[in-house]
Amino acid sequence: MQTSTAQATALLRELGADVVPHPGGTLLAHLDRVRARLAAWGARPALQLAGLCHAFYGTDGFPAALLPLARRAELVEIIGTEAEAIVYAYASCDRKATYPHFAAPASALHDRFTGDARTSPPQLRRDFAELSAANELDLARRDPAFRDRYGPGLLALFARFRPWLSDPAWDDCLAVLENRPGAARQE
Repeated sequence: MQTSTAQATALLRELGADVVPHPGGTLLAHLDRVRARLAAWGARPALQLAGLCHAFYGTDGFPAALLPLARRAELVEIIGTEAEAIVYAYASCDRKATYPHFAAPASALHDRFTGDARTSPPQLRRDFAELSAANELDLARRDPAFRDRYGPGLLALFARFRPWLSDPAWDDCLAVLENRPGAARQE
């Protein structure tokens, strides 16, 4: 994974992620913090790589894409098929259509790129939930105004996602979004 992480970071720098402004610094800094948070939760290597690369195609909440979808094969070559599939699922998610019913086992992930809705296998649903939590918690840690404004809604969202979240991820959601002492520390 070390080589894949280094290669992905090099591509992120090549595509300008190290100069794209993002809460808490740059997009690259955010992506690396998301990867580190997933690692701290014990995520497997493919999910950690997806955390580092989750914004390559843009997201429903951060539309600036670093890499067009026509170049997905390049990312697959660097991080592998499994990690890239997580990146695509995260980037393509139409949050407004997906989030309200996400916890139901047969609910669909709605693809904002194609308009398709597909039921995903359990592992991908767990990965999606963990990546979503790591991403939003990084923002909440870095920006108290963000946490104050969106924290209650995010806590409600992740409470619905709870069946798909690991215990460390859920504990972190509670610590950060309930604003427990020490939760907003810089990591």
